[in-house]
Amino acid sequence: MKFTGLFFAVILLVGCSSVPKHSPPELVGFTEAGEASFYANKYQFRQTASGERLNQLADTAAHKTLPFGTQVKVTNRNNGESVIVKINDRGPFIDGRIIDLTRSAFGRIGNTSSGVIPVEIEVVK
Repeated sequence: MKFTGLFFAVILLVGCSSVPKHSPPELVGFTEAGEASFYANKYQFRQTASGERLNQLADTAAHKTLPFGTQVKVTNRNNGESVIVKINDRGPFIDGRIIDLTRSAFGRIGNTSSGVIPVEIEVVK
C-alpha cells in the first residue's frame, strides 16, 4: 500500500513540473522580428529556467517573455529556412536578440559560423 501512495506522489510531482506542450491560444499568430543566436556548448545539460535540461540536439529555445511550452516558428530572413522550437528558457539578454536557439535548431536554418542571424518568429499551434 505504501508503494502505491509513493507511486502516485511521484506521478503528481512529475506532472506538475512539466512544460506545457502547446502554445497559449491567445498568442497564436504573434510575430516578432530581430536576431537569433544559439547557446554555447558549455550550457549543454544545464538546467533551463523551466527546469528542463538544455539539450543542444533538441528543438528548444529561450525567449524573454513567451510562456514555457510555446511553439514558435523561427524563419531566417536571409534564406527563408524555418524551424519550429519549444520555448523552455529565458533570454537572450543582449539588445536586438529576440531568441536563443539550441545549436541544432540554429544549424537547420543558418550557418553556426555566423553566430547571429536575422529572423522572424511566429507563435504556432
